[in-house]
Amino acid sequence: MDELRERTRTVPTKGADIAVFEYGLDPRPGDPTLVFVHGYPDDHRVFHQVLRELAPTHHLVALDTRNAGRSRTLGGAGYTLAELVDDIVEVLNAIDAPGGVRLIGHDWGSIQCWAAIQDERTDGIVIDYTSISGPDLRHFSAWLRRRFQDPRLVPQGIGQLLRSWYVAAFQLPVLPELLWRYGLSRQYELTARRNVGRDPIRGLALYRANMLPGVSPPKRRQVRIPVRMVVPLKDPFISPKLVDGVEDFVDDLTVTTVPGGHWWIARQPRAFAELLDPALREAPGQEDG
Repeated sequence: MDELRERTRTVPTKGADIAVFEYGLDPRPGDPTLVFVHGYPDDHRVFHQVLRELAPTHHLVALDTRNAGRSRTLGGAGYTLAELVDDIVEVLNAIDAPGGVRLIGHDWGSIQCWAAIQDERTDGIVIDYTSISGPDLRHFSAWLRRRFQDPRLVPQGIGQLLRSWYVAAFQLPVLPELLWRYGLSRQYELTARRNVGRDPIRGLALYRANMLPGVSPPKRRQVRIPVRMVVPLKDPFISPKLVDGVEDFVDDLTVTTVPGGHWWIARQPRAFAELLDPALREAPGQEDG
């Protein structure tokens, strides 16, 4: 497969300098730009394989969120969901996308994108959204409450709490940093085949700023653009049942299940690319493990 050619730039936002990476074709009117937002503890490189599949036929943009990769926060900046959405909005406004934006988010990137598409500043820019393994936080809270209000659904709620054990663990002082520094980073790097440096430690701020009682996500708004939720059936962190009820606030929802785990996006890049662009099913390609 050809080397992935990358054009880089920095987009200044309120409190951060966001590293943005551009690939593939030049932007053209009528052809949407695909924008990818990664999760934790990744950076934009988690999408490299699918970007290679799509680059010959699409204009592509990926970014490092403010807690990861080449992006940097400035003095006093935080990691609240509202600030993360501000970053996405600034990036969308800075890139050249005359055909509009198709937004794709994974894990924490998906959480951020859910909030971004409900922000009026993205109206007329984002034309559709693909979410993988990251829920809307308001939906997650409501879904979990309903599970413990209905005895028949309690096992689902308990199951998701067990999957989310790390959210509580990351609130502890010092211990998560030590675990990442002296063991988890190496284990993750062997699996992901990329160096993560201090990104997992920096990214703990995502959980500590947004996952505490009393912290409210940005306001919810009815989602009018088409949304596809990709649900890896072997995801150890996110229950497939979390899609229940999303149709209440998304007008045009498609749910696609895939036979993979949390990092299906990196392990099956050809299948991921074909999901984003079905025309590729008719083109020759090579599937990676």
